[in-house]
Amino acid sequence: MTVQWVGEDVGRTKIEYSVLSDKEDEDWKSAKTELKDYPDTDLRVHRCELTGLRPGTEYQFRVGDEQKLRRFRTMPATATNTLQFVSGGDAGTGSHAIGTNILAAKQEPYFAFIGGDLAYDNGSSPRTFLRYLRNYSEHMIDPKGRMIPMLACIGNHEVKGGYKGKRQNAGSYLSVFDGFYPEKTFGVLDIGDYMSLVLLDTGHIAPINGEQADWLEQTLADRQDRQHLIVANHVPAYPSHRPWAHDTNAGTGADNRKYWSPLFEKYKVDVVLEHHDHTFKRTHPMMDGQINQNGVLYLGDGSWGKLRPLKSPELRPYLAAYGSSYHCTVHRFEGNQRFHVALEESGKVADVCMTVSKRPSKRG
Repeated sequence: MTVQWVGEDVGRTKIEYSVLSDKEDEDWKSAKTELKDYPDTDLRVHRCELTGLRPGTEYQFRVGDEQKLRRFRTMPATATNTLQFVSGGDAGTGSHAIGTNILAAKQEPYFAFIGGDLAYDNGSSPRTFLRYLRNYSEHMIDPKGRMIPMLACIGNHEVKGGYKGKRQNAGSYLSVFDGFYPEKTFGVLDIGDYMSLVLLDTGHIAPINGEQADWLEQTLADRQDRQHLIVANHVPAYPSHRPWAHDTNAGTGADNRKYWSPLFEKYKVDVVLEHHDHTFKRTHPMMDGQINQNGVLYLGDGSWGKLRPLKSPELRPYLAAYGSSYHCTVHRFEGNQRFHVALEESGKVADVCMTVSKRPSKRG
């Protein structure tokens, strides 16, 4: 578990942590934070990685001389029990983003995945990004008092210019996520022996084709024994608001369909989470650009805190469900089955679908 915050430079701070229990003499361990600059400010990013933790366990920790205890839980090593996480994208710092934060936290997820366009700082406003982090820290705490870890992939509003940028063009975002993305802006998180979450960059810093596509194929090929193989990225291959484009201009999804979708189909990816369009959508299973029951399901479309009206959904026959509402999606895993529940900001269920793993697990 990585504990980090942005604040004044107070030097290296000790983090003390222990298993959450009723024992007064519970064994406390400690670790030191590392510091790095938070861009274009006098603030620093304080980061501490806690290692050797037990899977499926609740922990408590305190920062420095603070008496306040905070809590988190680790993912289970095996998917023997029901577990769930939440996803969405395109948040911002407004009241609707906060409302979706509160709704998402009520679901008691193990973690939240935000699929790009977190703060809308555009790579140039660290104060905006800091406001997003503050909102998340305040509201993404579940009913049992546990902080909810955040995973993210990069979107166009993390980068100056949106596309074809350099790492220095996404200073605020990478100041807190470079632990997971130390050299490339794409990666994979393997959780226990049952789930892999493949996080991609839709051309904001890393080109879609070439190195990233080659890496994607090898990464998917190496994880064919995973019970749950999930891919996530920002710009959608199957847009719900923007036009279906056949050109390869940045942000159209055409290159996703050309270079990535065939790999999703070849290696039987279970679900692709995509965002960017500020609506709600679920596609039919898609293969080679056509509806096919053996194809890949695409869920999205990025309306955690930003919203656009629906635009000619009848011209997009690949859409199985769609709407114009702020929402997040709860992904609930029960054995070989996954239930994907889209919740509107009000708590109303917008859509429910079920998927079943396409590959045999290690347990057969």
